[in-house]
Amino acid sequence: MQPNQPNGPYQQFQAGTPQQVPQQSGQYGQLPPQNNMYPGNLPGQAPYKPKKHSHVVWIVSVVLLALSLCGALGFGIWAFMERDTFKTQTDEIVAREVEIAVQRNSSVKDNEFLEREKEPLKTYSSPAAVGSVVVSYPKTWSAFVTESDGNTPVDGYFHPNFVPGVRSETAFALRVEIINRTYDSELSSRESDVRNGKVTVQPFRAEQVSQVLGSRIDGEINKDQQGSMVLFPIRDKTLKISTQSESFKADFDNIILKQLTFTP
Repeated sequence: MQPNQPNGPYQQFQAGTPQQVPQQSGQYGQLPPQNNMYPGNLPGQAPYKPKKHSHVVWIVSVVLLALSLCGALGFGIWAFMERDTFKTQTDEIVAREVEIAVQRNSSVKDNEFLEREKEPLKTYSSPAAVGSVVVSYPKTWSAFVTESDGNTPVDGYFHPNFVPGVRSETAFALRVEIINRTYDSELSSRESDVRNGKVTVQPFRAEQVSQVLGSRIDGEINKDQQGSMVLFPIRDKTLKISTQSESFKADFDNIILKQLTFTP
């Protein structure tokens, strides 16, 4: 006897038979079938469509890449130009320094040559009656010396190459004078220049005649002439030795005064 089969919507399921779900309907009619191509759609929702702005992203990426490449290329060009400019400037600086070094070396050699050319030194010796003054000076200099029995027993002019005229207003490299005037009176004649600040006066001794105290005067020793002068007493006379130009001060200090001798 077979069991009673229920009536109505309830039915018995048989084993091995696929279950079929009856289509349901509501007040809006039968539900649409599910769209399996685009999963995630809900009933009553519009089908999924791919976004259309993907090509815009691609274009922006390409533009950014192009800008990056242009920036890198521009930086490379700038760096190369800066390197080239730096190299050019460096080469110019090195060349200038080399030129200066060559000139300096040449100047040093020229000075050494000029110093060697000054030797052996020449000498001038005054008469014994006025102190036997011996002055040594470079052989490249010339001398013009007047000896007399007047107020200036010795009046000498010394200058490189030749001696210009005594009225030429030349600033002579060396002047040697012995005057018939006492040392104190000659030194006193410089007091106004000291007060006016034109010259400075300080005690001085010659290396070869260290027992005699004299004076050294630096500044405007003559009108419009800057130089140096030394004064020494020789009995009732005064020995005056001077350079009338700062250009010859080194020779004046290192040769003339160091080699100077006289009999007080």
